[in-house]
Amino acid sequence: MLCFHQLQSMAPLTFLPFLLLSLLLSLSHFPTPSLSDTGSVGINYGRVADNLPQPSKVVQLLKTQGMNRVKLYDTDSTVLTALSGSDIRVTVALPNEQLSSAAAAQSYTDSWVQSNIAAFYPSTQIEAVAVGNEVFADPKNTTVYLVPAMQNVYNSLVRYNLSSIKVSSPIALSALQASYPSSAGSFKSDLIEPVIKPMLSFLQKTGSPLMANVYPFFAYTGNTDVISLDYALFNANQSEAQVDSGNGLRYNSLFEAQIDAVFAAMNALQYNGVKLEVTETGWPSKGDENEAGASAANAAAYNGNLVRRVLTGGGTPLRPNEPLNVFLFALFNEDQKPGPTSERNYGLFYPDEGKVYDIPLTVEGLSNSSSESTPVNGSKTQVPTPAAGGGGDVSAAATAGQTWCVANGKAGVEQLQKGLDYACGEGGADCRPIQKDATCYDPNTVEAHASYAFNSYYQMKSRGPGTCDFGGAAYVVTQPPSTYFSISPPSYF
Repeated sequence: MLCFHQLQSMAPLTFLPFLLLSLLLSLSHFPTPSLSDTGSVGINYGRVADNLPQPSKVVQLLKTQGMNRVKLYDTDSTVLTALSGSDIRVTVALPNEQLSSAAAAQSYTDSWVQSNIAAFYPSTQIEAVAVGNEVFADPKNTTVYLVPAMQNVYNSLVRYNLSSIKVSSPIALSALQASYPSSAGSFKSDLIEPVIKPMLSFLQKTGSPLMANVYPFFAYTGNTDVISLDYALFNANQSEAQVDSGNGLRYNSLFEAQIDAVFAAMNALQYNGVKLEVTETGWPSKGDENEAGASAANAAAYNGNLVRRVLTGGGTPLRPNEPLNVFLFALFNEDQKPGPTSERNYGLFYPDEGKVYDIPLTVEGLSNSSSESTPVNGSKTQVPTPAAGGGGDVSAAATAGQTWCVANGKAGVEQLQKGLDYACGEGGADCRPIQKDATCYDPNTVEAHASYAFNSYYQMKSRGPGTCDFGGAAYVVTQPPSTYFSISPPSYF
């Protein structure tokens, strides 16, 4: 039998005959990981368009897709009424242009809460209020009003016995002064004392999360010379993963690195206990010529991989025990949004409710994903198939089915050993070559042995969905892993 590092010249299907005996001995499937600590996936329902379906039809679309969280950019009464009795949790917004009024008078927020929250709650399950949006980037300079407006909105909610509704404000990553490496994350110095510290103090006292809008697409399209597309799409193999020079943590996706930069910025100010919710993230299905990576295939890969990453549990390398909660951007393509072509093409659906591309959005959808879908690495998912007219951009190796399963080093020795024991035991993988004095014993590390065993099991199972997971201890790669243990990750963000 070939050692793991020799598999580069052998397509996975030709490897199967070596494993027929193990296949016959296999008695069970690897158990599905617990979903008790998984995150949630919601979606942004923007309406900057003149061709969208009626809110009542939108609610039916959300329910059909199994979506139970939605974020709005206002408190439109028609939308909130349509959501009544739907069991869909709703985040509403107080727009930037109302911040100065909300900050100036408690009576203003009392009236606003009474008319826009209390009038619909609890039939409409409003769970949070986003006070403003990316206020620090607002050209109208509304930053000074933010925290007073948040405090007044909260006080008004308390007045109407609605204190269970969280109050926060989405920030853009431009609020960070440093983001690379993630451990060096810090907020802009001119924002810290006037607004960041007061806001984080408010969030800590009220038990609300910091809201953040996180877009790996922006970082990638502006830095294609140093950021790998696979890294941005959750497709990075081990050689493309990034090791944080400050703390040694390994990152397999730009998304996680960006989130941990925000966590590091909060930690630096001693607000370690404030949680984070990603209120916007997505990838455009179309863009201008200078918007590298904007395509239906890449949008499907990013959002599909992200959904699986969130719904299969776990947090980021810096906060591994905090589940990720995200809102995809966006539900529809919005034809009246200004700016580059990408701005009008973030939707998962066209206005006629047809899918721009097909990805699973729920745990049930993930488990029902076609076994014929092309596997990708990083997030242990399947490359979703773009709808007709979508772009390409899927790696040739993945398209050809040449994939391998390797150990996820950041899972830790204990988790790797647990997966290794299963693969070589109940899993029925042929692990004789990694026994002492056997041909593939060296390198003698848990990670190397686990990679051999995981790949043996994965190929034996015909590379089926879920056969390269091992509770998060493994992932699929689409490039030959011959240098898996010798290549140092590049140092770019």
